Amino acid sequence: MTRGIERCPSDFSIGLTESFPGELSEVVVQPGDECQVQIGSDLVITGYVDRYRPGFDADGHAIRATGRGKCQDLVDCAAVWPNGQISGTSALDVASKLAAHYGIAVTCDVSDLIAIPQFNIFIGETSFEIIERISRYSQLLVYDQPDGSLRLTQAGTVQAAGGLSQGVNVQSAYIDYAAEQRFSKYTVFTQSVLTFSDVGVGPNVIATVEDVGVKRVREHYIVAEAVQGYADLATRRANWEMNRRIGRAAVVTVVTDSWRDAAGALWTPNTLVAISLPKLKLENEVWLIGEVTYMRSEEEGTTAELTIMRPSAYLPEPVALQPMFVDASVPPGAR
Repeated sequence: MTRGIERCPSDFSIGLTESFPGELSEVVVQPGDECQVQIGSDLVITGYVDRYRPGFDADGHAIRATGRGKCQDLVDCAAVWPNGQISGTSALDVASKLAAHYGIAVTCDVSDLIAIPQFNIFIGETSFEIIERISRYSQLLVYDQPDGSLRLTQAGTVQAAGGLSQGVNVQSAYIDYAAEQRFSKYTVFTQSVLTFSDVGVGPNVIATVEDVGVKRVREHYIVAEAVQGYADLATRRANWEMNRRIGRAAVVTVVTDSWRDAAGALWTPNTLVAISLPKLKLENEVWLIGEVTYMRSEEEGTTAELTIMRPSAYLPEPVALQPMFVDASVPPGAR
């Protein structure tokens, strides 16, 4: 079973046996069935069985059921909106209306959400494509909850009890350190061709930031999604690009010996966790859990695999919803 703040919906894969050995007709699991997956008394996934696969070989037989959370309908199905045009509302309102068509609730713990400017839905877009886009515009993460609802939120501030410590509850761990996605300078341009300077409008470059952690010259150019006049968006985009790449330059993967932290709570995505891994030269850090996979097998027992990065790695990208229709003479903050 896997949950994460950058994956929607959550999913599961479970090996089963028949109610009566050899009687496949007695199996109660069927594709399309509603289901809940629990760990003890803790609900983990509420959704549907997608696939059911019985099989056998010379040594025996097996059954496997796979499925996803209820929000799969937002990911798979078309967005249904009365007139195809959205304006003057918030990300929570839009997400709630789109999700309600498929019987899914939406919650948000962030107040004072910015207004969504007018934009049109394209025929064939899924509900989640629209929700994910407006959530990024509103600087929100979007993922599903154990009860099947959709959550709009920001990087979490709650910390898991006990942390992850070498020699205590960590069975194995490794860190992927990477440099190929970091650059010394990030430059945002208004458009892909240099046309503004020759008519006296001004330079084509609207934002530049530098990553002092990159020691050699490595430049990265970004074409702004909005037209000239959006210097604030361009600066935020440049800073996001740099900080996200710094955050993802170190990815910790830990296999721990339990599904739960020191307080007995399930390891949960979007939770801060203290890390102490001296063998990997990583100590006294508090990073964010991005993804959790709960595993149980005859060979490995009960374990959980956690993917952890710096909180800056999970900041949503600043975007313009439909820049070609935006009045560039008015900065976003003045609307």
